[in-house]
Amino acid sequence: MTKTIVVTGATDGIGLETAKQLMISDHNVIFHGRDKKKTEKHLSFLEKKLKKVGMPVWGDLSSMEEVIKLSEQIAGLSTEVNVLINNAGVFRNRRKITKDGFEETMAVNHYAVFLLTHKLLRTIRPSMKNRIVTVSSMAHQGAKIDLKNLEFESEFSGFRAYATSKLANILFTTILARRLEKDEITANALHPGVINTKLLHAGFDIKGDSVKEGAKTSVYVATSDSIEKISGKYFINCQVSKSSKESNDLTLAQNLWDSSLEKLQAFL
Repeated sequence: MTKTIVVTGATDGIGLETAKQLMISDHNVIFHGRDKKKTEKHLSFLEKKLKKVGMPVWGDLSSMEEVIKLSEQIAGLSTEVNVLINNAGVFRNRRKITKDGFEETMAVNHYAVFLLTHKLLRTIRPSMKNRIVTVSSMAHQGAKIDLKNLEFESEFSGFRAYATSKLANILFTTILARRLEKDEITANALHPGVINTKLLHAGFDIKGDSVKEGAKTSVYVATSDSIEKISGKYFINCQVSKSSKESNDLTLAQNLWDSSLEKLQAFL
């Protein structure tokens, strides 16, 4: 079955390869990038190479105002969204606070995911085997969340902020899956692998597997018929896997959800 799939962060790395594989499989891809020029350039390259057509949308995910505009762009397209792949992510070695008052890593990797998902749920119809897929990371292992220090006013490090945001992805997915259960919309998170991307080089200075390998689990969780009823899980290598003890703390998950709602109240 052909699906209409939003891929955030599609102009580079795993996101670009994910969009490519989905287009090859004849899915309708809504192709997101940070700005219009870069988005249209990368999508045009794919379209010419694959002889397929995608739909470009853009917005800086560090700005909640632009996340809202992005959701409006997507809602304005004459198509129903079946799948949202929250793929975009950043790793920052220096602490930066956005104009909304969020630490930038958390802004892009968590708050933008939370806000965009909430906005797009209005366009994703229930009972259509539709899906929310969020790209987390094995970096969440060992991470802890201090709800009073989500902007890392103390003890900031690039890895700590990144790991915390990836833990937040799984906690978010846990509550989202429970809330969407009656609507038959699934929500799952995944680790794409240790993949050779700019983010890997910036954050860890190591080499990884190919982006083709990195996109495999995202494509699987977004499209496979065999998992259409599975929700609230964490995938590695296209298989349900065990995430950290902290990520399975339902009280923490709900508290983070409530905290995020409060912080994003002006935008929801």
